[in-house]
Amino acid sequence: MHIQWYPGHMTKTRRMMQETISLVDIVIELVDARIPYSSKNPDIDDLARQKYRILLLNKCDLADEKKTALWKSYYEEKGFRVIEMNALQGNGMALVTTAARELMAEKIARQRARGRLNVPIRSMIAGIPNVGKSTFINKYVGKTTAKTGDKPGVTRGKQWIKLKKDFELLDTPGILWPKFEDQEVGRKLAFTGAINDDILDLQNLAVAFIDHMMLIDPDCIRKRYDIAFDTIEEPLAVLEKIALSRGFKQKGGEADLLRAAKILMDEYRGGKLGRITLETPEDITLMQEKKQRAAEEKRADERRRKEAFRKQREAESRTEQE
Repeated sequence: MHIQWYPGHMTKTRRMMQETISLVDIVIELVDARIPYSSKNPDIDDLARQKYRILLLNKCDLADEKKTALWKSYYEEKGFRVIEMNALQGNGMALVTTAARELMAEKIARQRARGRLNVPIRSMIAGIPNVGKSTFINKYVGKTTAKTGDKPGVTRGKQWIKLKKDFELLDTPGILWPKFEDQEVGRKLAFTGAINDDILDLQNLAVAFIDHMMLIDPDCIRKRYDIAFDTIEEPLAVLEKIALSRGFKQKGGEADLLRAAKILMDEYRGGKLGRITLETPEDITLMQEKKQRAAEEKRADERRRKEAFRKQREAESRTEQE
């Protein structure tokens, strides 16, 4: 299934971030711990190139602990201050303030040496839709400041939030990037709910999810729905088994595949299938190599097309001269 989703307000959000990035010292980015690479917007790296970076691996309670540790090391090696977090429960909150103050310690000391005693730390909070930014802010502040919801796109405008007397946070709406060059990234975003279900074919999405789980952890589906299947079976047949195991039938006794698809995706997103991480750093290396090969093939194809066009023009020119 081909996935693209970039509502108009996201263009406005990106422009707003470009205009306000100079006002902050630190960019705090939330990613989904189940897909730490696929949920990390590459545009934010471009916008925040000269800023301190804190990366929050949110929803870590839904992700595999060992794989989360791998991802923490992966991003720390790239220069990020990484914190594992469950924003819903408030786990990891205190570490954010500590990390921000440590990153800003030298700048604050220089400012105080010049006689400026009250030096606020200004941060921007960013991330893709439905990654938990509003939940994080509300838990961090201790009251309902930002709107929250289980659908992407709840936060619509920027807002400054004063967390403590020396800590200010600029909230921004969730933002994806205009084009998913790798459709595997788009599928993983859809699996976790970062893309609005209303624009997706849920049955196809569930089939794609089953196909992915057959590769990484088929037992989680077998155990949850008490069904038996071989990994060489068609994913659609597995979805039918899920429907029948739950008694989801249409008139005439046929399996209600759409209802089964909705239940499967809801239960995965809610953690009922277990703590499942959909990608590892090793997977990303393979994805990047695949992307590089595809780019090289595209360039080679373009060269062949240009050469064929050149030869055709030369042949036409000779014909005209004759």
